[in-house]
Amino acid sequence: MPHTYSCLMFHIVFSAKDRLRILKPDLTPRLFQYMGGIAHECGTSLLAINGPEDHVHCLAQIPPAISVSTWVKTIKANSSKWVREELPEYRPFGWQAGYGAFSVSYSNVPAVKKYIANQIEHHRKQSFDIEFRALLGRHAVKFEETYFME
Repeated sequence: MPHTYSCLMFHIVFSAKDRLRILKPDLTPRLFQYMGGIAHECGTSLLAINGPEDHVHCLAQIPPAISVSTWVKTIKANSSKWVREELPEYRPFGWQAGYGAFSVSYSNVPAVKKYIANQIEHHRKQSFDIEFRALLGRHAVKFEETYFME
């Protein structure tokens, strides 16, 4: 077969540095749009993005030529630089090291999009730590308790 075909979808989650509640409603529309532009420039698709004040959920289609870690590093580095340069009131802004990345079956894309769209409401009832532990468990990812802040 002379061509490579893929449909690699990932649900990616990362938090603001020190879990600061810095992702305010006046920042997130511009930030999420900018992050979508970064994804586009990388040759990827950001299908959904949302989150409460301390973390972000992304649904991204990433081709096999780009590693998930490279994608996350590019999104985080460029978006935090943009915030610090363009929005002085958010100068302490940054992303925490690390992330969670979970594969998503194409048939599950609508459910993940809905889950991401409902993040604000979801986090009125459940903390990030509980949610993230549940995601790790659902995907059988082993983790160390020392990385959780609760």
